[in-house]
Amino acid sequence: MAEITLDKSTTALLMADFSAGNMAQNPLVHERQTFARAGAVLAAARQAGIFVTYCIAHFRPGYPEIPAQHNPRSPMRATGAVLPADPALLIHPSVAPREGEPVIAKHRTSAFSGSAFETILRAQGIETLILMGHATSGVILSTVRLAADRDYHVIVVEDGCADRDPDVHTLLMEKVFPRQATVVSAAEMVAALGA
Repeated sequence: MAEITLDKSTTALLMADFSAGNMAQNPLVHERQTFARAGAVLAAARQAGIFVTYCIAHFRPGYPEIPAQHNPRSPMRATGAVLPADPALLIHPSVAPREGEPVIAKHRTSAFSGSAFETILRAQGIETLILMGHATSGVILSTVRLAADRDYHVIVVEDGCADRDPDVHTLLMEKVFPRQATVVSAAEMVAALGA
């Protein structure tokens, strides 16, 4: 078991890109029971009084945050699809935010890039960040790197995350993340939150 030491008063849980669309359409999410495992950690965090926050990719009508070309998100802009005004409506209902749990609309891969995420964490006195979400090679990787650079203690819940490529997920969890974060299972995280 990984060593998990928590000061619950300075710890936050980030539910990252738990999309009712993209994440829910990934068959590996269902095979790995990611929603159920993340839901167990979410429930334990709420019970422990941990600050819970969410981030989800969201854009204004017309996608002014996305360049028309030369950007991985450009095809999204080209579709012209209209997103709901409230980014919380994009989150899967099994792990939906409760009243008072901030939902950060992000415009890039990391939870930190171009969003109010760090402002919220600093205002709450957060020093430790627990991460779960989709995709491991996207929001989780980018957020781990930036959180570590900003001197947060980072915990990644391995089975609370998923990716479309299971080999990439495994490589990140076993070789990359342990350099900057503590990698734990959902069961270990639930136990630590209940201690």
